Amino acid sequence: MFNFVYRHKRALQLVLALLIIPPFAFFGIDSSLRGGEGTTSVATVNGQTVTQQEFNVALRERQDMLQQMTGGKMPAEMLDTPELRFSVADNIVQKKLLIQHAGRERLVAVDAQLQAMLGEAPGFQENGKFSMALYEQFLKTRNTTADDFELGLRRDFVVRQVTDPYGESAFLPRTVVTRLSRMRDTQREASLYVLAPSAFDGKVSVDADAAKKYYDSRKDEFRTPEQVRVEYVVLAIDGLLATTPVDPEAVKSTFDDQAKRTQAQETRQASHILIAVDEKAPAADKEKAKAKADDLLKQVKAKPIAFAEIAKANSQDPGSAANGGDLGVFKHGDMVKPFSDTAFAMKIGDISNVVQSNFGYHIIKLTGVTEAKALSFEAEKGKIETELKRLAAGKKFAEMSEQFNNMVFEQSESLKAASEFTKTSVLQSNFFGRNGVANDSRLNNPKLLQSIFSGEVLKNKRNTEAVEVAPGTLVSARVLEYKPSVVRPLAEVEAEIVQKLTRQRALQLAAQEGRALLEKLKKGGDESVKWGAAMNVAFSNQVKGLDEDTRKQILRVDTSKLPAFAGVETLGGYTLIRVSKVSEPEKADAEAEKNLAASIQQTYAQELTAAFLASLKQKADIKIRKEQLVEKKEK
Repeated sequence: MFNFVYRHKRALQLVLALLIIPPFAFFGIDSSLRGGEGTTSVATVNGQTVTQQEFNVALRERQDMLQQMTGGKMPAEMLDTPELRFSVADNIVQKKLLIQHAGRERLVAVDAQLQAMLGEAPGFQENGKFSMALYEQFLKTRNTTADDFELGLRRDFVVRQVTDPYGESAFLPRTVVTRLSRMRDTQREASLYVLAPSAFDGKVSVDADAAKKYYDSRKDEFRTPEQVRVEYVVLAIDGLLATTPVDPEAVKSTFDDQAKRTQAQETRQASHILIAVDEKAPAADKEKAKAKADDLLKQVKAKPIAFAEIAKANSQDPGSAANGGDLGVFKHGDMVKPFSDTAFAMKIGDISNVVQSNFGYHIIKLTGVTEAKALSFEAEKGKIETELKRLAAGKKFAEMSEQFNNMVFEQSESLKAASEFTKTSVLQSNFFGRNGVANDSRLNNPKLLQSIFSGEVLKNKRNTEAVEVAPGTLVSARVLEYKPSVVRPLAEVEAEIVQKLTRQRALQLAAQEGRALLEKLKKGGDESVKWGAAMNVAFSNQVKGLDEDTRKQILRVDTSKLPAFAGVETLGGYTLIRVSKVSEPEKADAEAEKNLAASIQQTYAQELTAAFLASLKQKADIKIRKEQLVEKKEK
C-alpha cells in the first residue's frame, strides 16, 4: 500500500548504516593483487553464481559485525572458522533465493523513496545534511558506481517486501497473550539457605601425590600462551590532515552548493484518508472509489476537527489509518508526485480536494511545515574546511596506501623505508598474545594478529602486509621478540592445584549434606535450617545477587503444595530453596502484554520466514563448493 515504503524508511537506513563501512574492511588492501578471485565460483543458486569476491565481502562484513558486537574482543581464530564460513555462504544463498522470488513476483523498489532514504543515510550526513562529497568519496573508496550501489539497496528493499508480510501475518490470540503475561508476572516468595564449600574445608585432605597426578593429566591447563613484541608503522588519514591544504575558493563553492540543497529541504507533516483502488482496475471500480472519496471529503470539510476520527474509520492505508491518517514528516519527493505536489502547495490546516495517485484517491490535511533555514557562511566555514581537508586527506591516503603496501612487502626485513615514506616514527609494543591486548589498540585487530602470528612473519621476522585496522588507518608490523608457549613447572603451580582439589572436594561434601537436608525438608522435618530473607521472584524480573541457576530452580519448583522445597548445586555451594507463597497479578499490565505479544510475534514471524526459506531451498538447484569455502582462506 501507499505507506509501505515510507513505513520502512528506518529499516533501509539501518541497511545503509551497515553498508557504510571503510573500503578496506570489505576488500582489504591486497585484494587487487590476487587476480581472478571475482570470477571464482563459491556456489550457484538456480544457475546464478556466487563469486569468491562476493563471499569474501560478506565474510568481512560478518567479521566486522562480530567485532563490533564484542567491542573488538572476539578472538582472531574464531573469526575465520569453517562454521562461520558456511553460515555466511548459507546467508548469501538465502538472499539470492529471496531476490529471485521477488523477481518472479515482480516486486520493485520505488526510485523516489530510495533516493529520499539515501539522502538521509547517517553515513552521508554532514551537520545534519546530505553531503554529495561524502557520498562520492564513499563510492570511490568502495570502487563502485552510484548505479551499482543503489541497485544493491533496491535488492535489499525488495527482499524486505518478501519477508515483512510474514511478520505482519503472524497472529497470536489475545487470550494466550494474557495467560502468558500473567504467568510471566506471577511472583514466588522464596527463601534460601546456602551450604558454602568453605565450611567443609577442614574436613578435606588432599593426598600427597594428588597434585602431581592432576598436573600430569592436565598439563595444557598450565600452558602459557605464546607472545610477541613488535615494532610497527602507521599510515592514517588523521596523520595526513596537518599537511593537507584547503583551497578557500573550494570552501566557498561547497558552501554555495550546500546552501542550494538546503533550500530544498523544507519538510511537511500531513494526514490523509486513502480510498484504495488499483490503477489498472476497471472504470466502474474507480468511479465507486472516487464517489466514496467525494463523500468523505464532504464529511471532513463539514467537520475538519473530526479528520483523524474519520480517517481511522474509513482510510484504507493500513500504515496510517490507526494513527488518524498521520504520515509523519516528509520532504518533497518522498511521496508519490501527485501527493507531494498537493501537500507542498497547501497551508497548515488546509484540507485538499480528492487527489488521485496510483494507490487510489487521497484526501490530504496539512498539519505542519518546517521551513529550511538559510546557512551562514561564517558559521559553516570551519566545518566545511574540516570536511574538505578530510576528503583531500582521504584521497591522499588512498594514493599512498598501495605504495605503502608495496614498500612493506618489497623491503620486508625492515620498516625503516615505510617510516620515512609516511614521515612517522617506528613504534614498539609490549608483549601480547594471539588474542591481542597490546598497549596500542590498533594492534588488536584480528586480521593483523593473524598476520603477525603467521609463519613467515613470526619465524623469519618479515613485515606483515598493510592491514586496515580502523577506518582510514593502515598498520604494518614486524616481530622483534618471540616467547613460545611453555608449560609452567609443577613446583610453580602445585599450591594452585591443591587449592583447586580442596575446593572441589568441599563442594562435593556441601552438595552431599544439602541433598540430605532437602529430603528431610520435603518430609516436614529439620527445623534447624536458618532461612534467609524472603524475596519475590518472577519470570519478568531479576533479583540482585541471585544467580541464574538458583533463579531458574525457584521458577521450576512444583508449587501445588506449599511450602515447596528444592535444591541446586552452584559454584558457590549447594543452595536449598523454600517457596512459601505464589501471587498472581490482580490486573494485567497492558503495556507489558503489548511488548510480550510483539516479542512472541517476532519469534513466530522468524519461524514462518525460516519455513518459507526452507521451501524455497527444497525447490531450488543449489550447489556449494565446500572446497572453495575451506581452502580459499585469505592469507
